[in-house]
Amino acid sequence: MQTLPSDLTRSVSLLLEDLGTPTALKVAIQLRYGDWDGIATNSVDPRTYLHASRYAADAAAVGVLKKLKQLPSDIDKRQKAIEKWWDGEKACYKTNQRLCRYLPEFSNSVDRDDRISEIISEMRKKIFGWLGACPPSLLDGRFGPGATFSDRGRKTTVPDKMSSAPVMTRNAIWYLPQWLGTKWGAFAAQRYGEVSFTRGNRYATVPKTAQIDRSIASEPSLNVFYQLSLGREIRHRLRRNAGWDLDTAQEIHRQVAEESSVSREYCTLDLSNASDTVACSLVELLLPHSWFSALSDLRSPMTLIDQKWVRLEKFSSMGNGFTFELETLIFAALACVASKRCGHVGELGVDVFVFGDDIIVNNDVARPLKSCLEFFGFSLNEEKSFFADEPFRESCGADFFNGSPVRPYFLKESPDGPQDYFAFANGIYALTQRLALAGQTLGRRAWFSVLDSVPTRVRMCRGPSVLGDVVLHDDDEHRHRVRWENGIRYYRALLPDKRRVISFDRYDPDVVLACATYGTGGGEINGVIPRDGVLSYKVGWVAFS
Repeated sequence: MQTLPSDLTRSVSLLLEDLGTPTALKVAIQLRYGDWDGIATNSVDPRTYLHASRYAADAAAVGVLKKLKQLPSDIDKRQKAIEKWWDGEKACYKTNQRLCRYLPEFSNSVDRDDRISEIISEMRKKIFGWLGACPPSLLDGRFGPGATFSDRGRKTTVPDKMSSAPVMTRNAIWYLPQWLGTKWGAFAAQRYGEVSFTRGNRYATVPKTAQIDRSIASEPSLNVFYQLSLGREIRHRLRRNAGWDLDTAQEIHRQVAEESSVSREYCTLDLSNASDTVACSLVELLLPHSWFSALSDLRSPMTLIDQKWVRLEKFSSMGNGFTFELETLIFAALACVASKRCGHVGELGVDVFVFGDDIIVNNDVARPLKSCLEFFGFSLNEEKSFFADEPFRESCGADFFNGSPVRPYFLKESPDGPQDYFAFANGIYALTQRLALAGQTLGRRAWFSVLDSVPTRVRMCRGPSVLGDVVLHDDDEHRHRVRWENGIRYYRALLPDKRRVISFDRYDPDVVLACATYGTGGGEINGVIPRDGVLSYKVGWVAFS
């Protein structure tokens, strides 16, 4: 029988025992007998609870292992993700067929619904007011941290991406002259002499929960370089013209969700498979022509999935550098129009709040908005959407029940090394604090059990939670190791010691120059540190102001 590491099993079992509810007992029994599929599919519905404390305890029991990457479940998570991806394509196909009659070239169509035409017109005006007529003529490209179509595995650092042969789709060729004017472009032109073309992106999955993976796409390197720039420009214009800053919007969402779990003024809505159901026709309908052309040139029209090229019905997917900002823009416009039609102000940051597919509107707007969303090809996730007198609200990773924070702790990776155990212990500590606010007392046996896996010499690295996982969070300040220097307080902490540094000596001097102009490297380290670059840790001191 497949099992989890014994120290992890012991800590989770103690946590479940301390929670002490029937649901926690059920999960403990499943853990003892290796019912991994049962653990993966457990769920609780806050609508069936009367008190925050009981819900918080049951949600914590169900959630602790639900997203664990190493949970030895028999569920084929990748296959389920692929099936969901195809469901998105089928939905987008139907949406494209439904919306094509509203495109300008079909202006004489007798099948148009005047009410839908009015809503589309209002959304177009809203988006035009936010974006303006045209994107910038020159884009300041940028690199993301992830893989591209041609850069995979460990070779995803900026110099690796600059060293590999550049890849792009044919529609993005208009950005080639601009790219050749960069140091990266000049080096690539000298070394390779030409750009490689590909039909589109490559399908991939990343862990999401113990039931299903998340579908993403690895975009061609030149496409994503400028996709990220367009995404950043959409953010800038939303901030400037709508007063809606996506860099701080999550905290606003959480605050509104907390207040509405008490006042019931707003509802929190969540969509299913949102990024994979933004149909091409919808983007063409809503965006100014120049913006649509720019985004369309940089999108991938096809995806390589299971060794086959598939022409996409969706406009873009996760992995594309502007998908998040684009879906925020579309959902915000639709929510504002629906809200205004219901007699509200209908303005972002006033009575409409949108962050990706997280939507917050007044309660009476929920049902009309749902109808509009469905017409445009989106599905409301009824299980994770909360309305009216329900005492629960959820948005941007925060859950509230009558004003009490009740978010579970999700262990996503099996601990391996002191830093991971610090994060595990701090997750349990934060859960304990949230449960206390909800009126539920949780013992510290699980927390101490995790500490048993930490070397004795680093257990005294304790401090306030604002320092993150370099210290163990502990409300007993007498256990904090503190020293003062020049009026600054320092805490003993677990800090990176040895790093896997990829020296610039491995790269062509022109690549190093290009990295310097891009702002990569320099300082004390003559190279770059990959995403998994920390090799060992040491005990040191970290400043706290």
